Amino acid sequence: MTQPNNPPPTDFIRDFIEDDLRTNKNDGIVAVRFPPEPNGYIHIGHAKSVCLNFGIAAQYGGTCNLRMDDTDPAGESLEYVDSIIHDIHWLGFDWQERLFFASDYFEQLYQFAVALIKAGKAYVCSLSAEETREHRGSFTEAGTESPYRSRSVEENLDLFTRMRAGEFPDGAHVLRAKIDMAASNIVMRDPIMYRIKREPHFRTGTDWVIYPMYDFAHCLSDALEGITYSICTLEFENNRPLYDWFVEQLIHGRRPRQIEFARLNVSYTVLSKRRLIELVEKKYVSGWDDPRMPTVAGMRRRGYTPEAIRKFAAAIGVAKNDNLVDVALLEHCVREDLNERAPRAMAVLRPLRVVIDNYPENQVEEFECPNHPQNPEMGTRKVPFSRVLYIENDDFLEDPPKKYHRLGPGREVRLRNAYVIRYESMVKNEQIGQIEEIHCTYDPETRNAPPADGRKIPGVIHWVAADHAVPAEVRLYDRLFRVPEPKDENYTADLNPDSLAILAACYVEAGLKDTAPGTGYQFERLGYFCADLKDSRPGKPVFNRIVPLRDSWAKIAGSGSI
Repeated sequence: MTQPNNPPPTDFIRDFIEDDLRTNKNDGIVAVRFPPEPNGYIHIGHAKSVCLNFGIAAQYGGTCNLRMDDTDPAGESLEYVDSIIHDIHWLGFDWQERLFFASDYFEQLYQFAVALIKAGKAYVCSLSAEETREHRGSFTEAGTESPYRSRSVEENLDLFTRMRAGEFPDGAHVLRAKIDMAASNIVMRDPIMYRIKREPHFRTGTDWVIYPMYDFAHCLSDALEGITYSICTLEFENNRPLYDWFVEQLIHGRRPRQIEFARLNVSYTVLSKRRLIELVEKKYVSGWDDPRMPTVAGMRRRGYTPEAIRKFAAAIGVAKNDNLVDVALLEHCVREDLNERAPRAMAVLRPLRVVIDNYPENQVEEFECPNHPQNPEMGTRKVPFSRVLYIENDDFLEDPPKKYHRLGPGREVRLRNAYVIRYESMVKNEQIGQIEEIHCTYDPETRNAPPADGRKIPGVIHWVAADHAVPAEVRLYDRLFRVPEPKDENYTADLNPDSLAILAACYVEAGLKDTAPGTGYQFERLGYFCADLKDSRPGKPVFNRIVPLRDSWAKIAGSGSI
């Protein structure tokens, strides 16, 4: 989304549109669409396309339709439709009343096919699928015409009518466009327009037993909706001549123009819908909304914000050539957005018990802590403090190195928003070599104040009061793959075995007990976390790590904001 004070984005697609506007092509109308196939959940690549299409419509005072290209009932479902609608709304976009389905046009598409048959430009072919592939030829050899190519118009109309009536089994016949079996572009070698498929459709039920192919239905659906710019990814560049051929044969007046841009490839993940379906069906992940998935549903559950995703889409822009975008840029956009909006809180993920020996045993204080140190308008919260605390296990070392600025023998450290404490002794299980408890003393004069004698306290650590802290489960999510570019075929070999660590014995400060699912925080010194949308409950919070605090993209790009 373009912000009011920002210059509008520019790219080669917008250059095409502006050239057309200057010459009043299409009568100044800018009409685009986002046309997902409802056979899976949309992912970050789709989100880029959503932002591009709806952004263009907003920039030029045009319209953007949402259309489900539901031409293949196998694998399509209402669940996917609902998820797509929900995800696009969550991203911040709306199509008003312009929600369409390719299945809305099944009758019109059928009549278009009949028109091509009558014009001698389509025929019913009875070759098997294997024979059709053999006849198609190769990149270096022309194809061979089907022996059924010379069927009469009357015979083709009769067969096509009977195909629709369900007289033939699946695979018995297809309807093909009669174009050129010697075309250098294999796509133009009499492509299939319709096939027999006895598969109930989630909208039309069993009304149809023949279904149009995507290449036939997609372009004509665009034309029927008055779309002026069919913006799609580069994989469809080779199909553009076929897109134009169908439109030119059947549509009079204004015709849509196909423009291709580079699809989004992100490191440490896969965006192939086939691969994502496999990850879900073979249970490598817990579902489409698993927080490690690159789906919009997964990113939402992990705690990503729509603003961050839109910012990422704007940052990568629109390219003509495929490239690999470092996932660190996406994480950087998420981190920058959360740095501004996420309230601060304290949590201890791997607790170590601390007893402050000289603190009154039954005393409880409340410290007024800022919810955001840079945004005072976000207010404050009260955090209880008592004699027994939990700190992070790695905030104490028995034999610390010189530059270690946390707690250890002979060392002092400041507790965030509280007192300076000094190490005194420890309780250690010698059999397993594990420190079970440490004892400290505190300086009562250092409540949010430096020591009176001027000594410097180099380290600050976070904590929670043991009697008031809330037990919580924390899920530490990392990248799903351990290599930047997972192999295509044997991609599961590159899965990251450490992509999820579940810490069941964590503690968060008292005010987070009834955190609403979806609420995000910066856990001080640990990273950004979000109450899980599915599993978090009042009194039993479950937090997902969204991103760590360290900004790895800043190292690459030389900029950061934390």
